[in-house]
Amino acid sequence: MNNFIFTCGDINGIGPEISIKAINKLYSEEKYKLTLVIPKNVFEYYREEIPITFPYNISDSVLNSDILNGKVSILDIGDSELKVGKITQNSGLSSYNAIMKAHELIKNQLGSAMITSPISKEAWLKGGIEFTGHTELLANLTNVQNYAMMFISKGFKALLTTIHIPINSISSNISIQKIMNTVLQAHITLENDLKIKNPRIAVLGLNPHAGENGQLGNEEIDIIIPAIKMIREQGVSVEGPFVPDAFFGTKSHNKFDITVGMYHDQVLIPFKLLSFNEGVNYTAGLPIVRTSPDHGTAFDIAQKLVANPNSMIESFNWAREIVKNRNCSFSKF
Repeated sequence: MNNFIFTCGDINGIGPEISIKAINKLYSEEKYKLTLVIPKNVFEYYREEIPITFPYNISDSVLNSDILNGKVSILDIGDSELKVGKITQNSGLSSYNAIMKAHELIKNQLGSAMITSPISKEAWLKGGIEFTGHTELLANLTNVQNYAMMFISKGFKALLTTIHIPINSISSNISIQKIMNTVLQAHITLENDLKIKNPRIAVLGLNPHAGENGQLGNEEIDIIIPAIKMIREQGVSVEGPFVPDAFFGTKSHNKFDITVGMYHDQVLIPFKLLSFNEGVNYTAGLPIVRTSPDHGTAFDIAQKLVANPNSMIESFNWAREIVKNRNCSFSKF
């Protein structure tokens, strides 16, 4: 039976709330197993605030026998000081420890996928954690070099060439090989994980007007166009570089299976406009399956218990689909 592991995220944000709300809706005694990795005291706090409709057991370990017991496993990672709505060292460490425990379960074949609640990069910094997010941490844990941050919804899918870096570093962090790796990762992921055969891929330009033939920047001429030509020679269906504002303004993204952007906000702004309550962040290229809601910790509403769990539920739905699809892959790359 597949065991899907939810992590609590930053305990002072909405992660515990949306995890419990999602599990309330998703619990099924027969189809799959659910595990929530969370400090016991945090779970007990929210148990008093949110009506829980699923049976559960609390333990500091998950065993093979637990996966078949018909209950949700609450995996205790040790009590942590709770200051709802605040960014703290303890909340950063708890969210990090939850990810590490989830990865350990999957590595030991006690988990099929992880669905991670939002973390705070500032809280990680306070806790002395060197990684800038889930993506970089999980790539390190799985020893993967070619990976990508991907965003999934029913109406729009996108993938990033660069991830969490300053705007003034983007140009120096793209290259022909990096773009080729990113587009090929998009192709492989769509074929293997989402079962989209011969996917159509769009690539955005970096500069305004996609450089205007070199008048507004040379990255398109020197890097992006050569990369696209070389990828086409491998039989991949890819077009671009497109002028980003016109591309989205004319809804051209609907003509493609995925859009590859050069930097974070270039695709995250349209993605969130189109899919805020159902968008999912997926780490492409890993040997494990990891999905997450495409929104943040929302510290400002954490005490109000009004957080929408839809993106968490969609994260589970996509994780379950990808786990199923990975059983039979057909990509040649």
